[in-house]
Amino acid sequence: MTSSTATATDGYHVAVEALKLNGIETIYGVVGIPVTDIARVAQAEGLRYIGFRHESDAGHAAAAAGFLTKKPGICLTVSAPGFLNGLVALANATTNCFPMVQISGSSERHIVDLQRGDYEELDQLAAARPYTKAAFRVNRVQDIGLAVARAVRIASSGRPGGVYLDIPAAVLGDVMDADQARASLRTVVDAAPDQVPSPAAIDRAVELLAGAERPLVVLGKGAAYARADDAIRAFVENTGIPFLPMSMAKGLLPDGHPQSAATARSLALRNADVVLLVGARLNWLLGHGESPQWSADVKFIQVDIDPNELDSNAPIAAPLLGDIGSVMAELAQRTREITAPSSWRDQLAARSARNTAAMAKRLGEQTHPMRFHGALRALRDVLRDRPEVYVVNEGANALDLARNVIDMTVPRHRLDSGTWGVMGIGMGYAIAAAVESGDPVVAIEGDSAFGFSGMELETICRYWLPVVVVVLNNGGVYRGDGANPASTDPSPTTLMPTARHDRLITAFGGVGYHASTPEQLEAALRKALASRGPSLIDCVIDPTDGTESGHLTHLNPVGIGHRA
Repeated sequence: MTSSTATATDGYHVAVEALKLNGIETIYGVVGIPVTDIARVAQAEGLRYIGFRHESDAGHAAAAAGFLTKKPGICLTVSAPGFLNGLVALANATTNCFPMVQISGSSERHIVDLQRGDYEELDQLAAARPYTKAAFRVNRVQDIGLAVARAVRIASSGRPGGVYLDIPAAVLGDVMDADQARASLRTVVDAAPDQVPSPAAIDRAVELLAGAERPLVVLGKGAAYARADDAIRAFVENTGIPFLPMSMAKGLLPDGHPQSAATARSLALRNADVVLLVGARLNWLLGHGESPQWSADVKFIQVDIDPNELDSNAPIAAPLLGDIGSVMAELAQRTREITAPSSWRDQLAARSARNTAAMAKRLGEQTHPMRFHGALRALRDVLRDRPEVYVVNEGANALDLARNVIDMTVPRHRLDSGTWGVMGIGMGYAIAAAVESGDPVVAIEGDSAFGFSGMELETICRYWLPVVVVVLNNGGVYRGDGANPASTDPSPTTLMPTARHDRLITAFGGVGYHASTPEQLEAALRKALASRGPSLIDCVIDPTDGTESGHLTHLNPVGIGHRA
């Protein structure tokens, strides 16, 4: 707002004051007509503005900030093309259940609605609605405070997600009385209230778990977001039930925990007879709850705050409707009634030991040129000593293999492609993790995935963030040895085999490293982390190493690229 002696203010100041009143401290965005002055006013009022080179990356950063803080991350974009770029991230946030608000300027309504060809003309509100929890347009400056409050509550409450706010240029520039503007602002109280499950639902779930011969707990990223760490740990450890963490739930309990079934995943899923889903959905990542990935007679208990999710794939024998913190606190009080059979734990432990030994053998192989497993072993050895480091991970093979090799011991310190499997989240997520935590970040990137957001190296250097980017460079999408039988053009999956990604960051003042052996990679990562400055390690990987789509080859239709 303006000073206390002023009699008038404008939409830019009202919007910033509304955000401040609702606990917003950082805005991620790309400025331009008509939103530049929102960023200027935000800085003047003590908010931090992080300016990006592309709106999708700014949006991904806002989404990651929402996941890490449980407050809606704010993304600021210009109209039309800028809005559409940000919408990709907003839709991804909604799919991932991350609280996020995208605020976009827009063109003059009386021209847009008659399709008269205004500057960057687009009906942004209509475009946003299918991909968000809610979308609103503010037509009067006195309604900005109401709109911001509604957006904050909707993004945060129930199942979190993305909300779009459309503020036309004329509204941002409109002037109103400062006292009236101040009176129009609203502060959201208890944006995400607890929702306690019914006693009957708890009884039903406890009865199923108590009678199970092969129970399993599956922890999803929703469990990490809920910050119900103590209740989850108490329930798992007091019942002795094995647990399987999805990738962004890694670290809720340490990956090395004796009850972890992560290294016996296939056996655990296929043989479990009662499964407690905590912040996880039976989508494609869990085989839709169907055979052959699951036993045909498995019974599911699902904790979810959204009743529409229940029975969306497999039948849910015991729905637990409520927030994860409240549900797990109730279940943690009933653990004396539940004991996982030791024979089931022993079966999983034996398979885990066998798989761990096989992985250790693969990680120990010395190959020239370096392969993915050798590089990941070096990264793992450094990160074991630095549990405070946030790990961002994307790619095909880079994602799938790192998920299995690099253990996490601290919750909410791993961020990756998530429910949609989106590539291009890497730099945005890494920037948000560094900004929100102040701790170092290591972004483990496939060379193809890195290309989606690589220009944000300039952003990392401009704000001098403690981010180390590791590009696992095998010269291709999936792998770099593709061939084009028809011409001298590269194959569809071939990238530049001689690319030196390390030289990109030096253009912006960061430090680049080039590693062709695990030993070089380990030394470079230790040095980069110690510097607490922007760094990039170009890690040369054998171009013949990697499989199409990582672990998702089965999703590709059989075509010319798959013929024997």
